[in-house]
Amino acid sequence: MVRACVGLVVIVLVTCLGTAFGQMPGQAKFPEGVWEGPLKVGPVELLLAFHLSSDKDGAWKATMDSIDQGAIGIPCESVKVDGKKVTIELGKLKAQFEGTSSSNNTVLKGTFTQRGVKFPLSLNRVEKASTRKRPQTPKKPYPYASEEVVFENSRAGIKLAGTLTMPKEGGRFPAVVLVTGSGPQDRDETLLGHKPFLVLADHLTRKGIAVLRFDDRGVGKSKGDFNKATSADFATDAFAAMQYLASRKEIDSRCIGLAGHSEGGLVAPMVAADHPDMVAFLVLLAGTGAKGDAIIQRQTQAIGKASGASPEWLAVSARLQKLLMDTARSQPDEAAAKKALAGVAVAFAKKLNESEKKALELEGDSDEGLKASEEAAATFASPWMRFFLNHDPAPVLARVKCPVLAVNGALDLQVLPDQNMPLIEKALKEGGNTRFETKVFPGLNHLFQTAKTGKISEYGQIEETLAPEVMETIAGWILSLR
Repeated sequence: MVRACVGLVVIVLVTCLGTAFGQMPGQAKFPEGVWEGPLKVGPVELLLAFHLSSDKDGAWKATMDSIDQGAIGIPCESVKVDGKKVTIELGKLKAQFEGTSSSNNTVLKGTFTQRGVKFPLSLNRVEKASTRKRPQTPKKPYPYASEEVVFENSRAGIKLAGTLTMPKEGGRFPAVVLVTGSGPQDRDETLLGHKPFLVLADHLTRKGIAVLRFDDRGVGKSKGDFNKATSADFATDAFAAMQYLASRKEIDSRCIGLAGHSEGGLVAPMVAADHPDMVAFLVLLAGTGAKGDAIIQRQTQAIGKASGASPEWLAVSARLQKLLMDTARSQPDEAAAKKALAGVAVAFAKKLNESEKKALELEGDSDEGLKASEEAAATFASPWMRFFLNHDPAPVLARVKCPVLAVNGALDLQVLPDQNMPLIEKALKEGGNTRFETKVFPGLNHLFQTAKTGKISEYGQIEETLAPEVMETIAGWILSLR
């Protein structure tokens, strides 16, 4: 998905996870047992659970679950209990939780701190930690062939690893390469316990379509350096995946296409425009039609409004973002951009009045606030971000001549359909492409889940990974091309 940039606060998705001891609150001494509560980090809300226990010598230990991320297992480094105060250290994450118990020992109210940034966190004592169900995730054995594959991007000099799924019967299958959204993604596009690409690949393969999904460069079993790559580099990875499919005798080389989600919907047209003889079709899942800077501006405002941000936050954040984006674009390389951005961010923060500082949650320790400003600003310095800010998808889309299916969710707050879908249609028409379809699904969010608001905080709470009607639409459209 397109990276969300929401002002000065550094967004940290917690990945320290834990195991359950299963003690009943009424049966254990304070603070033994399970303590659970939501951590709100910018527009994201993560449900955390701490499991505390002590041994016969009185030594304390703890683990932490990040329930919405669906991962369990890493112990916390230390636990200190002083009366009603509990301090838990998570050294590997450079994080700490400090909480004080209520009079009846049922609530731990305190602060979660990571890299100097503080977030309020209130934990309730519960009988057992919550779980998030993911009913659409397919279970083995599959009724189709699933093969681990490795292929080479000769242009980049790296090997990429993925999974190829194909029907067991027949041959010369139509095929599609799945292209992930932004950020380091594995082949399943795993996010908050969901595996959208695994679910989509399963559905398409059952319908008779071969699917290749692969780990981003530098992720999982793929080689390369993700942090130095741009969308243009990822396009060469996607093309290498298509070349691999074309080399397989089971695949119909005349019917190989790309399906890209979010940033993947920006990458896929690059491949189609540069290799028209290779790409038979495109599926754009929340693909972009607007320039990167415009995407970020609309995204931030939409997410902020949905999350209840004040008008003052929205106004100050918009000013800051424009300043950071303009600064990043003017720099020749990442090192120069980081230096320039840090100076701009600190100068901006120092000029804020008290009301504006409060709106951006920069009150308190000025050094910590300025450090947070520098760290947040540095995200605009990466090669990926500077490319994204300047990239206009329209000229690329105008060069795409193959059939295109562009879909989006009406509740998408990251790639807004009213901003992007008309621009996608306009670019395709101006390029003379008449073989395209567009559809906006009501009630679906950026991940194509059935949602209530579209807020990012819903992603992990929703059990559905991918709306069935979207998968049916994609499968039916691809098969209709043969």
